[in-house]
Amino acid sequence: MERAARVFRKAKQSRSLLTDDQTLKVVWPAAVGRAIANHTSHVRLVRKTLVVDVEDVMWQRQLRTLEPQIIERVKTLIPDLAVADMEFRIGIPRRQAQRATSSSGAATGAPLFTAASGDEADSIQDPGLKKVFEISRRKATA
Repeated sequence: MERAARVFRKAKQSRSLLTDDQTLKVVWPAAVGRAIANHTSHVRLVRKTLVVDVEDVMWQRQLRTLEPQIIERVKTLIPDLAVADMEFRIGIPRRQAQRATSSSGAATGAPLFTAASGDEADSIQDPGLKKVFEISRRKATA
């Protein structure tokens, strides 16, 4: 991507074909590096403020400390772009923890326990759990 930014910077006519936002999207990975670019998205220019969506508060804090270097790098890559300030917004929500699903009953939607018959062991769908239940019942009554 850095080669594309170099070619883009040297080609004068390419600047007239793209808007400022499109130009920023092209140059952004070269300006901040691949690691930071992977944790940011939706780079846009609002008046003279560069607005960047980040993953979470930690990235927002870290990038705020790098703000002067990023602005300088963007100005180096796109000299005629007027960037005076940066704003980091939390835009990409992190993936939340998910519950594990069992492979037997939960995947099919069938309940693990049913209370249709008189014997409690017959109502257990999972054969392994049924066997454990029967053994523990025998030990308890013996």
